[in-house]
Amino acid sequence: MSSFADGDGLGSVTLTPDDRTAAVVAIKAALRIASADDDPLIAALAETALGLAEQFLGAALIARDAVLVLPAVAGWQRLAASPVAAIVSVAGLALDGTPTVLPVVAYDIDIDARGDGWVRIGDAGGAARVAVTCRIGLASGWAALPAPIRQGAVMLAGYLYSERDTTRPPPGAITALWRPYRGLALARAGHA
Repeated sequence: MSSFADGDGLGSVTLTPDDRTAAVVAIKAALRIASADDDPLIAALAETALGLAEQFLGAALIARDAVLVLPAVAGWQRLAASPVAAIVSVAGLALDGTPTVLPVVAYDIDIDARGDGWVRIGDAGGAARVAVTCRIGLASGWAALPAPIRQGAVMLAGYLYSERDTTRPPPGAITALWRPYRGLALARAGHA
């Protein structure tokens, strides 16, 4: 489980063993590499490429559990990471960080049509912050990612592998593949 006290939790991708294998196979095929000597490096580059894709797209790509920390204030608050598949629990955080699970009647939760998760605290039990445990991510794994996102990640990981000593930017085709999936958050609406 990932914990994100600050920020949106995007960019920190750890693939499951099956997803790592699938990503490495795809990247090695694109690079025409048959040897397994660099598999650990290629797997790390796949995770880096997916992390960069998350930051570019503004969305968690591979499903994972996360803990997002919010101030315990009245009113609806949007969770920083999206898309949110489920909000599992909300806990008040003591000053030392010790969590106390809040009863369900102490808060309201919602996930809107865009996949944004929302939390409204009614009674935080005296806590100044709350920890929201949720499940975030667009796809269940590597194979379930939309093909253009997956192909862009393969291209970026391949570029990072083959052009380690260059100062040239990655090919523009990578962002061209990702751009249709990019969420623009110029002015997020509040929760009703």
